[in-house]
Amino acid sequence: MNTPDPPGPGAPPGPAGDLRWREPLARLGGGASRIAERCAASSENRGEHFYGSASPVPRWFLVEQPGGWGPEALLESALDPAVGARLLARGAATGTRVLLIRRPGRRSAPATRSWAVVDSRPGHERVGWGTWTDPAELLDVPLDTPTGTPGGPLYLVCAHGRHDTCCAIRGRPVAEALEALRPGSAWECSHVGGDRFAANVIALPHGLYYARVSAAAAPAVAAAYERGEVRPDLLRGRSAFAAPAQAAQHHARLALGETGLDALRPLGMARLAERDWRVRLAGPNGALLVTVRSGVGAPVRLTCSSTRAELPRTWELVAMEPA
Repeated sequence: MNTPDPPGPGAPPGPAGDLRWREPLARLGGGASRIAERCAASSENRGEHFYGSASPVPRWFLVEQPGGWGPEALLESALDPAVGARLLARGAATGTRVLLIRRPGRRSAPATRSWAVVDSRPGHERVGWGTWTDPAELLDVPLDTPTGTPGGPLYLVCAHGRHDTCCAIRGRPVAEALEALRPGSAWECSHVGGDRFAANVIALPHGLYYARVSAAAAPAVAAAYERGEVRPDLLRGRSAFAAPAQAAQHHARLALGETGLDALRPLGMARLAERDWRVRLAGPNGALLVTVRSGVGAPVRLTCSSTRAELPRTWELVAMEPA
């Protein structure tokens, strides 16, 4: 499917009635073409911020499963649903996010498939790979200890179209661009959260969530990660940190011009009031205290499949000072 890349994060929204992201919907079947504006385009056009929105995920278990995925991928794919249910239960018990992955593009299903156990906790970053042929083998993989053959960086791109069409329309071209750039390191994945921020890219093992990545921007995101830097303009946050710490890091990065991957490490966090948190960060010249406040935006449909308006979470800077 050929679709144009979305405008960059600083670009003005297109004119009213711009069909660049609506036209392909009619080809997806069902009621897709009846939606006036998809969730990703709507989020972009209203200038919604995405920092502080990375899902809290300290560990990951990635299971290669080619072919189609239903809305509940682990339970609605060619993978034995009984195995999928047990994997979800094991993931919940160990603090592990279980995702299905597949290679970008149309490929035949291999007889031997891959799995990966990923640790995104600071100081424990690791990717370990293994293979499986019988789904029952997946139940024997330890999820909370280092396992598998160590591997380098990998990039997940949410392309779970049955969960949200925006992820397929915007995610698949990005996955293909990353695969061309880093063969064997890019994978399409099932739902990771934040559909309206598509295309969502996760750089592992550090668990960096990126939003609104275009095929044109994907090479720069990968290059920055591999030289130990982040792209603050596209960064939702790091999955190992709580949302207030992600928001505090964002504001501190902007204030200090700091792009180092491990810079401004959270040292502690305290809740000051119902909506206020003070986060202690390791600054370049000593610790910083950053106070952030949570709020809610105007009610909107947060996903294309939403049947009601919801309140998106927001973050604002209250104060920043030396500790």
